[in-house]
Amino acid sequence: MAQTPRPTSLPDPDTEPESRPRSASAPTDAAAPPVSAGSAGQDVVGTNVGRGSSAINWRRNLYAIWAAQLLAIMAFSLRAPFLPFFLDDLGVTTTGGQALWSGAINAVGAGTMAITAPFWGAFADRHGRKPMLLRAQFAAFATIGLMGFATAPWHLLGLRLIEGCLTGTVTAATALVATSTPKERLGYGLGLVQTAIFSGAALGPLAGGILADGAGYRPTFWIASTMMLCAGLVTVFFVKERFVPRPKPAEGETRESTWGLLLAPVLLGLTFAMLAIRFASSAVQPIIPLFVEQLSNASANASNGVATSASSSLAGVTLGVLGLTSAISSIYFGRLGDRRGHRTILIGCALGSGLIYLPMALTQHPWQLIALQAVFGVFAGGMIPAANALIAHVTAPERRGVVYGLMATASSIGGFIGPLAGSGLAAGVGFRATFLATGIVLLLTAAVLLLTGRRRVSATA
Repeated sequence: MAQTPRPTSLPDPDTEPESRPRSASAPTDAAAPPVSAGSAGQDVVGTNVGRGSSAINWRRNLYAIWAAQLLAIMAFSLRAPFLPFFLDDLGVTTTGGQALWSGAINAVGAGTMAITAPFWGAFADRHGRKPMLLRAQFAAFATIGLMGFATAPWHLLGLRLIEGCLTGTVTAATALVATSTPKERLGYGLGLVQTAIFSGAALGPLAGGILADGAGYRPTFWIASTMMLCAGLVTVFFVKERFVPRPKPAEGETRESTWGLLLAPVLLGLTFAMLAIRFASSAVQPIIPLFVEQLSNASANASNGVATSASSSLAGVTLGVLGLTSAISSIYFGRLGDRRGHRTILIGCALGSGLIYLPMALTQHPWQLIALQAVFGVFAGGMIPAANALIAHVTAPERRGVVYGLMATASSIGGFIGPLAGSGLAAGVGFRATFLATGIVLLLTAAVLLLTGRRRVSATA
């Protein structure tokens, strides 16, 4: 039976870039200086990196972005373990009200980001990725600092709405790394950035819980704002970009090519995966502090002991341990994906995440939840680097800004639905229902990825 040729616009994402044969018509850079393995090469748009007077040191860029993202994600997550308790100070005194307000505050930022992310992605393709990263960092510096002056819940809600419109450091940093890292080190680079994100998500809640219990809620917001300022300064002075805008295609051609790419099965599956990953992480975040407090009180009553008063610190440990194990596993899975294929890593980690989430609904003590969150973090650490690497492999370099922006929209939709659904289930049915629903969503994600993978294979048969 004759075989249908693979469309050239969607290369196999599991094929290593350096192993693909070069087209006979592909231009060669005869004037490029000789480079040594591991220290130089070409980035994904063909710019020499790592050597020469005009080259950009991609390693320095990568490590600077890593440091800036670590500070930024720590700043964002510093408030996570005490937000429901801060709402109590602002007049929301019931547990159900705190859960609903926390869900709404988390959701509104993701909702507005879903609307604005494609715009910022297209803007990055025309004007550069570094300006977009700086925009996100300095906007967050302002909004987080102002949260420390809030006197009513709607103040936090309004600032989160503005934050969602103007920030998005993860998308901006990912796009910058994806276009400034040698092609053969793309999985490593994206995995390293994800390590910074997960490390920040681990250290932020830990530090935030301790600072909230020790220094107070409002000073913790101002400390987070200062950290975001430092992230912006790192980007200003240490991250380099030599951006050359591509010729602008016709409007109809751009729309047609973008939608044709996004509607391909491989990217549809990745879009759903990005939505589900963010849904899973955000659905439980607003209720974790309250659920930990409930488990602590219940275990204390069962043993005739005294419940701990450091709820913020214990919630910080619960949220932080996930980021810690994810940070460790993301760099491993990023390198493993470069060798074995990122799709295999993504499907396996989605399946493992769903299976480990279900028992969280049965936990009876905070330390049981902490242990399961730690195991979940191992699988979660492999999902986002694998998905980002797959997106980079199937997307033309000049379109990555807008495609990553649209993927950020999908992720933000998950971040919008997750807190609302999670807090709504917690307030209406109970905390445990949220964990059960999240596990089911992750298992469904693994099934969708398997289905789209089979469709991609069938298309070549």
